[in-house]
Amino acid sequence: MKAIWNNKVLAESDQTIVIEGNHYFPPDSINEEYFVENDTHTNCPWKGEASYYTLEVNGEQNKDAAWFYPEISALAKSIKGYVAFWKGVEIK
Repeated sequence: MKAIWNNKVLAESDQTIVIEGNHYFPPDSINEEYFVENDTHTNCPWKGEASYYTLEVNGEQNKDAAWFYPEISALAKSIKGYVAFWKGVEIK
């Protein structure tokens, strides 16, 4: 699977985990040069608190377009640190 935005591959892996229709990419599969952590957080009742990245590609930003769970509940421990995408990021 590949996560693509603004004609760049943000992450690529054959070991994504699909939860609630989202592909979660292993931490070592992301191209870190495109990811900037920000202060956005949301809470999922069963996964825990999500942290977000702003994507920066070719001089453009896509705020909060990727998220991950740095600390996670026991129910979702398989995706700890994995990264998922939305906001126009193509997964194919």
